[in-house]
Amino acid sequence: MFEQLTPDRIALGLTTYVVLLFSLSFHESAHAWTASRLGDDTARDLGRVSLNPIVHIDFLGTVVIPLLQIFGAGIPLLGWAKPTPVVARNFRGSLARGQVLVAGAGPASNLLLAVAFTVALAIAVRSGVSPEAGRSLLAIIEAGVLLNLALAVFNMVPLPPLDGSWVASWGLPRPLAERYDRVMEPYGQWILLALFVTGAIGWVISPLIVVLRELLYRIAT
Repeated sequence: MFEQLTPDRIALGLTTYVVLLFSLSFHESAHAWTASRLGDDTARDLGRVSLNPIVHIDFLGTVVIPLLQIFGAGIPLLGWAKPTPVVARNFRGSLARGQVLVAGAGPASNLLLAVAFTVALAIAVRSGVSPEAGRSLLAIIEAGVLLNLALAVFNMVPLPPLDGSWVASWGLPRPLAERYDRVMEPYGQWILLALFVTGAIGWVISPLIVVLRELLYRIAT
């Protein structure tokens, strides 16, 4: 494993880790900002409407797992931040609407970042930068596109504790939502764990991530 750790791979891994930290912080900040706009300032009062990664760090998901990936595969493609606290009873208007908007804000923010990185990719491709500088810059931008697409798609998987489970629970018609909750509340996390252990989660979401990435690349180039 360590024989494959060339200086270039370590540099790319650490640079990508910075992109991951920014993307996770943007994701959690989007949850907090949306909740605040809807009347719940719980996360805002805790300083979570911030791009400072320190306020969002989960030691295992933000530090240990990504760094193990850097020293294993060279690129961190999996990570998570500390969940954003939300007190839904503070929402103005419909509770269901508030839950769906706050939950969906995180994945939507990563899609927005993926588009932003795609715009940066288009500019970089057309700017005529030198080949050496261009390779490093393009690697970082491409990592930004891939990381944010992966975060958006993964978090919309409708299994607890992912954002998609909240969107499904509060967005489905109530009879369907009640059936969904009866299954997912006791078993959802175990289903997600089984998908991770078997690698099936990759089979499920990777094709969609690849399709979205190719679509954005075609737009950029």
